[in-house]
Amino acid sequence: MNTTVVIIGANGFLGRYLCRHFSRNGREVVAIARNRNGWSGDGMFLEWDGKNIGPWAYALEGAELVINLSGHSVNCRYNCLNRQAILSSRVDTTELIGRAIAECRVPPKLWLNASTATWYRHAVDKPQNEWDGEAGEGFSHLVAETWENAFFAAKIPAATRKVALRIGMVLANEPDTVYEAFTGLTNRALGGALGSGKQRVSWIHMDDFLRAVEFVMRDPFIDGIVNVTAPDFPTNHDWMRYFRETVGMPLGIPAGKWMVELGAAMMRTEAELVLKSRWADPLRLREAGFRWRYARAEDAIADLENRRGLVGFFKECERRSTGARAWLPAATR
Repeated sequence: MNTTVVIIGANGFLGRYLCRHFSRNGREVVAIARNRNGWSGDGMFLEWDGKNIGPWAYALEGAELVINLSGHSVNCRYNCLNRQAILSSRVDTTELIGRAIAECRVPPKLWLNASTATWYRHAVDKPQNEWDGEAGEGFSHLVAETWENAFFAAKIPAATRKVALRIGMVLANEPDTVYEAFTGLTNRALGGALGSGKQRVSWIHMDDFLRAVEFVMRDPFIDGIVNVTAPDFPTNHDWMRYFRETVGMPLGIPAGKWMVELGAAMMRTEAELVLKSRWADPLRLREAGFRWRYARAEDAIADLENRRGLVGFFKECERRSTGARAWLPAATR
């Protein structure tokens, strides 16, 4: 059986963790990106330009999994140039992968394509699941919708199962991530509620993200849309309190909407990344039997405090028990 896992966008935040995870679990990893900067070093690296079919496409033949994570970072100002880069980098690469799979003699078993929980409307009153969630509006929703439309419109062999992953904030103690941003604010006594503090946060611990990807890969009956989030949706007020408790900071100065917008402009990013409510319910994962190791935000945030970087994260994974013992209370082990 071909156990090759092809990770496109392998030098990004999620890509390098997936490369390390699958490599450690006995899969043959093929990492594809525009350059090696940021790549974890796991598996075989192939370069692409994100525009043309090239030698990288041979790696897709008969692969167990192809996962596409490529796309320009949303951590920027949404000016015309960046909006175009964010949109085109996702849609163009998705269409390119679809054409490459269509040309395979033995198509891959599964194609996972990243998407985002911002597809849903600015929900403050109820969670949004895959079956009856309401579509949002604005640029972030446009990106998600266009991205998914390109994915599902790709004409590929029926033998390849398609799943779009609507991913929430993935937490890992890594530079230039949301976890570092929130701990940085908290350590400077700026860890109070942001904006109204009522907006919901959809998130997932990196450990559970990696396990969710493998869970979807192993279940042949899952296709279509899957929300990849935790089953806990704290308000921003509680979210910031968990960070204060983790770092031991008793003071957290709140920031009104105008303060957040001013700070975001100074940091060359967008205020909506923290002000927009995201309440994506992982109904399909829950109904399929997935079990979260970190189902509560406070536990996830506290766990990652001492697991800094890729090495620190996986070193802690080595110490963890596997099988049934992993679910027993510490006092009973």
